[in-house]
Amino acid sequence: MPVAARVYCSIPAGVLACLVLAGCAGRGYPTRAPSPVKAGYNTRDLIDPLAQPDADRLGDTAALAQAADRYRRAFKPDKMPPKRSVLCLSGGGAYGAYSAGVLYGWTCRGDRPEFDVVTGISTGALIAPFAFLGPRYDRQMQEFYTTLESRDVFRLRVVRGLFTEALADNAPLARKIDETLTPEFVCELAAEHRKGRRLYVGTTELDARRFVFWDIGEIAGRGTPQDRELIKHILLGSSAIPGFFPPARIPVEVDGRRYVERHVDGGVSQALFFRPPYVPPDRAADSSVDSLYGTDVYALVAGKLYADPEVHRPRALAIAAGSASAVLYAQTRGDLTRLWTVCQLTGMNYHMTAIPAEFPAPRSGTEFRAAEMTLMFNEGARRIQAGTAWRTTPPGAEPGESHLKRAGTNLMYQPPDAVPAFGPEGAPIPPGSVVK
Repeated sequence: MPVAARVYCSIPAGVLACLVLAGCAGRGYPTRAPSPVKAGYNTRDLIDPLAQPDADRLGDTAALAQAADRYRRAFKPDKMPPKRSVLCLSGGGAYGAYSAGVLYGWTCRGDRPEFDVVTGISTGALIAPFAFLGPRYDRQMQEFYTTLESRDVFRLRVVRGLFTEALADNAPLARKIDETLTPEFVCELAAEHRKGRRLYVGTTELDARRFVFWDIGEIAGRGTPQDRELIKHILLGSSAIPGFFPPARIPVEVDGRRYVERHVDGGVSQALFFRPPYVPPDRAADSSVDSLYGTDVYALVAGKLYADPEVHRPRALAIAAGSASAVLYAQTRGDLTRLWTVCQLTGMNYHMTAIPAEFPAPRSGTEFRAAEMTLMFNEGARRIQAGTAWRTTPPGAEPGESHLKRAGTNLMYQPPDAVPAFGPEGAPIPPGSVVK
């Protein structure tokens, strides 16, 4: 993750191979029921009949774009839709300290909105409930991301893990989540859901290899101890790096029969995700409500957009690990670019922040060190308060982010902030020349 890339690339190559080879069984509800896939179902066709229609309606970007176009053609300042905001939190392990710092500093600056929708994946899923409930939980979020050490999150057991469910035991993280997810906390999530605000957490269903997003507020609103337990396992599953942490086993019923799904890191499927604000069914036909025009979308990337250079040992597994990391970084940039495109089509306002390229971030996202996380937290808070955190352009649009084109092998070194090496017409500038 620079996002997932920052986590996976930090795992030693030999361990990475084990992630591929090791079997996965999950911590969770004690049951031996088979998975829907093992029973012969195509998970693509397993829907929640109460939730799916809403997802389909709110995911109709073509209709949303048409509504935005109606606003553009008949623009009247007094007829603008209500101002709304959506927060999208990416995965990234320990790099989530940066995202938490941005939110904390945003509160200190005094203009942090009450988000209509918060979505989270992996470490973003752990931040999302705090962000959803607002600044009153900033101190708790700060403590979580500036005092943790690896022993507070997981315990490695590599040798045993080769023949069991995972290379690490995330029981310490499960206890942390359980301590945070008190009955009172869950009741607050439900209360905000009833106001029309939405909190979504993304996971990957392991057997189907498909992305699933969970309506946490809807689950919290049912008010039973089983639902609190379900939310805990969703958060654990969303942050479970496949093979490194055990999948979360979540029981489901299909046409009255009981099965068990295994859910792992949502970052396997998507780096981050967007959902529109909720629209009550009885108002869905009102274009002044269902248009996204003017909505502020904030994407918080827990990591860098581009990997820091790193020498890879001349070994097959090390090269494979580095290449997999590059794919995951590219996935993050692709997801951000798609989000930017949706914003352009629907008239939403795109804002994105990530750890700056020049910041000396640690190389490992799976090693939790309080001192390093505090530095990332402080950097996020500093940048948002200085007004330098957000950018409105997609990845690839800033200096130094374009693809590298070569017509030969005679190269020169030119950092992004250096004097341009080419003049207005594209001709090379001779060394020592003065650029006007």
